[in-house]
Amino acid sequence: MSHADTPILNPAPASAPHGAAAVAPHVTPDVAPDAALRARIDAACAQACAAIAPAWPLDQSIAVNPHWQRVGRPLREVGARMALLAGIRVFPARDELLRAWERGRVGAEDLQAALALLPQTSPAGWNAARCVEALRMPPALPRLPLLIDLLDDDPRRHARLPWRDAVTHQISQTCAAYFDRRQADWQPARGQGLYAFWRDTIGHDHGIALLMGLPGLPGGLHALPPTREDAEAWALGRLGLPEAVWADYLEAVLLSLQGWASWCAYLGWQAGLEGRADSHLRELLAIRLAWGVILLECRTGESAQQAFAQVQASWAQAAAALVQAGDELLPDEIWQLALDLGYQRELLSRLGSAPVPEPRPAEAQAVFCIDVRSEALRRALESVWPAVRTHGFAGFFGLPAAYTPLGTTARRPQLPGLLAPAVELGEVVAAALGEASAAPEQLERAARAARGRNLAAARQRDGASRWPAAAFSYVESAGFTYLGALGRWLVPAARPRVNDDLAGVSARYRPVCRPRLLGLDAQARTELAARVLRAMGLLGDFAPLVLLVGHASQSANNAHAAALDCGACCGNSGETNARALAHLLNEPEVREGLRPLGIDIPEATVFVAALHNTTTDELEAFDLDLLPAHARPAWEPMRTALEHACDQVRRERAPRLGLDARAAHAQLLQALRKRANDGAQTRPEWGLAGNAALILAPRERSRGARLDGRCFLHDYDAAGDPDGSLLEALMTAPMLVAHWINWQYHASTCDPEHLGSGNKLLHNVVGGNIGVFEGNGGDLRIGLSRQSLHDGERWMHEPLRLSVLIEAAQDAIEAVLQRHAKLRELADNGWLHLLRMDGRGGTWRRESGGAWTPAGAAASGRAA
Repeated sequence: MSHADTPILNPAPASAPHGAAAVAPHVTPDVAPDAALRARIDAACAQACAAIAPAWPLDQSIAVNPHWQRVGRPLREVGARMALLAGIRVFPARDELLRAWERGRVGAEDLQAALALLPQTSPAGWNAARCVEALRMPPALPRLPLLIDLLDDDPRRHARLPWRDAVTHQISQTCAAYFDRRQADWQPARGQGLYAFWRDTIGHDHGIALLMGLPGLPGGLHALPPTREDAEAWALGRLGLPEAVWADYLEAVLLSLQGWASWCAYLGWQAGLEGRADSHLRELLAIRLAWGVILLECRTGESAQQAFAQVQASWAQAAAALVQAGDELLPDEIWQLALDLGYQRELLSRLGSAPVPEPRPAEAQAVFCIDVRSEALRRALESVWPAVRTHGFAGFFGLPAAYTPLGTTARRPQLPGLLAPAVELGEVVAAALGEASAAPEQLERAARAARGRNLAAARQRDGASRWPAAAFSYVESAGFTYLGALGRWLVPAARPRVNDDLAGVSARYRPVCRPRLLGLDAQARTELAARVLRAMGLLGDFAPLVLLVGHASQSANNAHAAALDCGACCGNSGETNARALAHLLNEPEVREGLRPLGIDIPEATVFVAALHNTTTDELEAFDLDLLPAHARPAWEPMRTALEHACDQVRRERAPRLGLDARAAHAQLLQALRKRANDGAQTRPEWGLAGNAALILAPRERSRGARLDGRCFLHDYDAAGDPDGSLLEALMTAPMLVAHWINWQYHASTCDPEHLGSGNKLLHNVVGGNIGVFEGNGGDLRIGLSRQSLHDGERWMHEPLRLSVLIEAAQDAIEAVLQRHAKLRELADNGWLHLLRMDGRGGTWRRESGGAWTPAGAAASGRAA
């Protein structure tokens, strides 16, 4: 059943089923719940768990909309629910919106347009003056209490840790020990599951009672049921809440541990991709739910009775509170729309006034990731060399792959987190073209053996520094060797980026280790190449040189480094995919197989892989030693153009990083490299801050327009997609990825306390790669750190909803929406904006009901 079919925070029935409301404090039901009640409890728990979005681990960090599981509801309704259930803010802060109004970022025309587009505003009496006045008053959105909040009413509570914080800390530390597989050398037994592990752990924790000021806590723990299922029934029975609000109360319970809930949701997401089930989120819910009842068992007297009654009374009025909260947030929805419209007005103006490029044969082509950081480099390259044609494509280059580095068993995804790997990438050893050397098999065996020795030695050194018996003697004997590393921290060097995939590979083998597709026969390789080229729109008119540009970041001492890498490659570098695809498309056998499929790649055309370092804006090309002699002259003009383009982008970015844009070429590059190697640098780059729009259209629509690195650009030509299948692929993959990125930045900016990861300076890594604590405990933090969004004086990201501009027929767009309910929900419920361009200057906006209305036109001189 969909969210739209079920009541939301329904009014409480006159009496709770099975006499739940009549269960008094400190009375454990003697009769086990019957099957029907068990089923209803199970359904409520499952509904609460289904509301939690996943959070990926640090080494595979991808952006996620933290409200992804709630997009079936209108945005304002989700804002009201989050405020009531957890005190979470979904819309931008009102003081920030007031500043945007006062400095003219939002104009009067934007505010009036927002009022006109939202039909609820007129009946409610909202006008521009009232909207401005509302920004000076905080919304009245009291959070619905959990039992633990009201039980903690001791007058001395300010002299100790609040119970809510103590419980969060205790559960969080338990989860950190249970889920860790990489950080601690001594691992606990965890075979019975998370709930059983916690139940055993807390029974041996002699400090938690003292910390909470509860000497009777050990006695209360004896009431804990032995299983997760029994704990759910026990806790809900003791709470005595109306059944209509069970799922909402349980969701609020999970939101009190949102970080660990999101981690458990990730484990469930991965299990789903593999066709498995995972119960960790349910077990976490049972743990947190049981804690409230444990504290109830430990309390006696009238205050406990009052707390118990207040929880029931508050939640019985939840439906009315939701309506009131929705009304309170109507001005916030108006201002969010006005902010979005102001940006769209400027964007359409820039697109409309961009010069129309003259048609000319391409001397070279370059395919970049759609990442917003590629926009500036594409624009610069085209300005430096007008004969180059750039294209936008998802940075995993259409290879749904997992990658295993040479001589290791490590296997990592190199594709969007929405997908499961379908092909394998690995490393092979291949000497340069025409170079006499040992047989490839012999070279590869030698490289594997050398890497194995190097990695084994590294593990031994690491072990010597970690095990208690050896730690002190190791420090005494090896301590001076760390002076070099300390010096590099104090005085960062201007070193270029190092490929971590080659860690342990001897220097002599590094140049000849090359990523390749594994295990596919000629037909499968040809079919894969055809799918990728069709998705790129590269079916003819190939230039002599086609550059495939992945991207990666460079930073030191950065737990969230993967968040700056390629999201389409699951938080990894795009180098592997770009190099593997370039080799695939250069294979004579594959090209021969493509011809019967209507794709004729000229013999003179060569594909070259490259990597864009988004921190320093350098571009490194790969496997140039494999280029045939006839192709090498084609590389030289591209190399020269890229050097000038990269310098141009560095100068464009310099002011935002506090650097001198007028510095000499080498000096500016050196400054950026030092910044990238500085272990104390909390802002190596701004990542995707500022992202605001996705454009699915031919490059001619945006070429020459300065888009300030705020737009995802994916090439799409409707003329080459008569059945709409490519449009469907773009709307169900790149558009969703861009939406996730957009909403992670939006949420982390609007509510950094709940949906951001806090201060980088206080981060401590949990479990090697699970996530971070801010400080030494509390909940696992999710989202972006403050330093990724704020420069110390102002926010560097503007919380806009993604504007998706598509050049396609209205019927084609609607057909995709009708086939995919999730996409329709995003558009209908206000999670993104859909705009349609006709290629002749006309633009239409899709309203929530499905109607398309004029959204303003670009300059009439724009050619189709």
